[in-house]
Amino acid sequence: MEKKIIVICGPTGVGKTGFAIALSTVFKGEIVGADSMQIYQYLDIGTAKPDQEEQRQAPHHLIDFVDPAHDFDAVKYVALADRAIGDIVQRGKLPIVAGGTGFYIKALLHGLFKGRTADEKIIARLEAEAIRRGSLALHERLAATDPVASARIHPNDRFRVVRALEVLESTGKPISHFHETHQFAPQRYNALKLGLTMDRERLYDRINRRVDLMLDMGLVKEVMHLREKGYSCDLKSMQSIGYRHVCDYLNGVTSHEEMVTLLKRDTRRYAKRQFTWFRKDKEMIWVEPSDLKKAGELVAQFMA
Repeated sequence: MEKKIIVICGPTGVGKTGFAIALSTVFKGEIVGADSMQIYQYLDIGTAKPDQEEQRQAPHHLIDFVDPAHDFDAVKYVALADRAIGDIVQRGKLPIVAGGTGFYIKALLHGLFKGRTADEKIIARLEAEAIRRGSLALHERLAATDPVASARIHPNDRFRVVRALEVLESTGKPISHFHETHQFAPQRYNALKLGLTMDRERLYDRINRRVDLMLDMGLVKEVMHLREKGYSCDLKSMQSIGYRHVCDYLNGVTSHEEMVTLLKRDTRRYAKRQFTWFRKDKEMIWVEPSDLKKAGELVAQFMA
């Protein structure tokens, strides 16, 4: 709790990057990313990764450093974020954690959920079934029994699908129940949490225009180049919003028009889920992205 940090979060497309950079300029801060997709190398356009000019304006940590073929999780994120925050504080700067991956932020601030020991026999049976029938079949079963967890787990994420089904089978309760009811450890940092918000229709319009801009910037070519580098569309990193939509288009599953429509729809739905997640936090202070004056006053008061 001795380390003070600023947390900036909110839905995709709301303007977190520019907001964080503006505050870092005023308060001599450095930005620690909290985005589960911006960590990947080569995935630039579809993740809205800070460009070179934005990174010049403010130092960024935990972006663009993981190979798309490698797994990454909240355990690794917390370890690296702790290290980055410690270094920033040691150099007399202000750590500003910014991103939209709520689970990363919650894990950083409160610690990770320490679950029960898994039943290895059930795990082995479910793994064999996943190989035989495919992950999608198991994900459909999960959706019928634990829709909350299934909405958070991609159908191709076999490990998490199997783990969720094992918890359900072993305990009779969905894994989402344990995630919602377990007690997190005491807060690990003294954090001022700023949630960015705006009128829902205005946000959805920003998202739609942002998708158009990504496509104009060459999102399809980016995915083509990734596949040329040997990164399969089946990878977890390539199954994220935007990349899986372009993969379906390139594989002939959807037309270009369908790809655009689905990408905009799924991004809007993702933003809605992010709002739902962050609004559960009673300590969150909600501000408009344009209200930098209010945010600056809150930060100044917090730091004093």
